[in-house]
Amino acid sequence: MKYMSIMKRWLLNVASIVLVILIVVSVSLFMIIRNYYYGAAKMTVEAMTSEEISSIFNMYGASTSGFENAAREYCENFSSGDTMAVWVIDKNARVIVTSSGFAVSDDVEISEYADAKESPGGSAIWTGRLPSGEKIMANTCIFRYENGRFGGAIRYMVSLDAIDRQLVNLAFMILAVAVLMFAVLLLSGMAFIRSIVNPVKEIGETAKKIAGGDLGASIDHYPYNDEIGELCATINDMADKLSESDKMKNDFISTISHELRTPLTAIKGWGETLQQIGDSDPAMTKRGMDIIISESTRLNGMVEDLLDFSRISSGRMIYNTERIDFLAELDDVAYSFKDRAYRNGIELAYNAPAIPAPGNADPSRIKQVFINILDNAIKYTEEGGTITISAAIEDKKKLVVVFEDSGAGIAPEDLPHIKEKFYKANNTVRGSGIGLAVCDEIVKYHGGTMDIDSVLGEGTKVTVTLPLEIAVKQEKHEKEESENE
Repeated sequence: MKYMSIMKRWLLNVASIVLVILIVVSVSLFMIIRNYYYGAAKMTVEAMTSEEISSIFNMYGASTSGFENAAREYCENFSSGDTMAVWVIDKNARVIVTSSGFAVSDDVEISEYADAKESPGGSAIWTGRLPSGEKIMANTCIFRYENGRFGGAIRYMVSLDAIDRQLVNLAFMILAVAVLMFAVLLLSGMAFIRSIVNPVKEIGETAKKIAGGDLGASIDHYPYNDEIGELCATINDMADKLSESDKMKNDFISTISHELRTPLTAIKGWGETLQQIGDSDPAMTKRGMDIIISESTRLNGMVEDLLDFSRISSGRMIYNTERIDFLAELDDVAYSFKDRAYRNGIELAYNAPAIPAPGNADPSRIKQVFINILDNAIKYTEEGGTITISAAIEDKKKLVVVFEDSGAGIAPEDLPHIKEKFYKANNTVRGSGIGLAVCDEIVKYHGGTMDIDSVLGEGTKVTVTLPLEIAVKQEKHEKEESENE
């Protein structure tokens, strides 16, 4: 596709349309004013009537001398001589007397004379130029004597040269105003477009830098609080989040590399040791095998977390949903962690109702949520601390499980991000930093919620809420009743 800048498109589209509008308006305005002036001139010459002329000439009679005397007196006493000129024309189309006193050549053609004689109103208007070159508008009015005999005509003439000079001056004024308006519009439009185009170019350049890996790029000097300003803020926010996400990813890679190296080092070390001692020390062999199995189990757990996170991110997480008892799964996890808590010097208290909590869920995934939460609680709780697990069924609609520990707690600035991928509030404790993100996705899939509250140095409380099968059936029943109504 051929590239065309916003400025060029504006000039071709908006500016050209505005130019056409200005031309049309200017021409229309000029024609309106011209028609007004010419209309005024026409009204001036049309104001004279044949009846008034006939009454004057009838007073002198139809003789040649009477006609000439009447013509001379009419021209001498003509009251509008300052605005128009008068010619008195006899029946042979010759100019006898003029209001200016100058004789007119007999070969002067009076174009409208014949039209006036044939006109029912006895007059005709003509616009043109005299032999002298002066442009005039003329109205020729014929008159008749009382006996009906044709007497002659009087030609009233208004000069249009002065009007045309004014119209020319006016045309230049209109043109100057139109050019000024277009120039102001063009300059202001170009300045406005430039105020948009330049920031957009900068946004594009910044976006290219960000796409190229420069996550520190930002737009810092856009002065207006408008849509582009909002876009700049969004780009900056995106860059900050990408930078933060990239840092978290790098920290995650570093952490997971260390976490994977630790069990692998232990497995390799004990494998080499067992290879060297052979069957000579059964106790050492047993201890080494226990450590290898333990570290392999931990390594397998981290790999599973990574695989689960990858499946969730790509939307390929598989759930094998069936009818289960949530509390039965919680019982298994709680009792399996009692020994581990005891070995770490941590008191684990468990309190749950002795009734089933049925629901449709993937038992292995639900158990995975409980295991990850308890694993975190034990890792962040020091010897002598306590962990409390309590469960309750609320309104027969949902199961609420609360995991509360007296561990290290989470800082207020870390708490909002604790369920984000790759985020790890405490890098001194082993872990990949994706366990809670996976747990949150699993709980959401099952229609539940996972909330985390914590006070730094005092402990953390994780509340998992899961909908029960009873609630699903009840909602379905209520929906059917409302539809029947």
